[in-house]
Amino acid sequence: MSIKSKNKLRQHRKIRIRKKIFGTADQPRLVIFRSNLHIYAQLVDDITGSTLLTTSTLSLKDNGINIRANKSGSTLVGKEIARLAIEKQIIKIVFDRNGYLYHGRVKAVADGAREGGLKF
Repeated sequence: MSIKSKNKLRQHRKIRIRKKIFGTADQPRLVIFRSNLHIYAQLVDDITGSTLLTTSTLSLKDNGINIRANKSGSTLVGKEIARLAIEKQIIKIVFDRNGYLYHGRVKAVADGAREGGLKF
């Protein structure tokens, strides 16, 4: 299977998932993006179309934490997004895996966010 068809299949899964998931200001959508080098997480309010919070392995690396985009790094990203969300009084979220399988790094972000105190 070529890379192009893998990405195309992920895009179709993403569209199918987004039909069912919707974030608000009270319960924003936690979106995950996974690249080869980094993992990104952001909280999005779909009503206004704005990003409320964002964090990534790249931003944690800028803060002096030596981190990689593996499971342990993904867990730290989940805990960091949870910490930032709780500071803004956001407890409940909707998890958007963005077409990726709920396994490995994506699951690690979700587990880290749950450990940090977010409910979904």
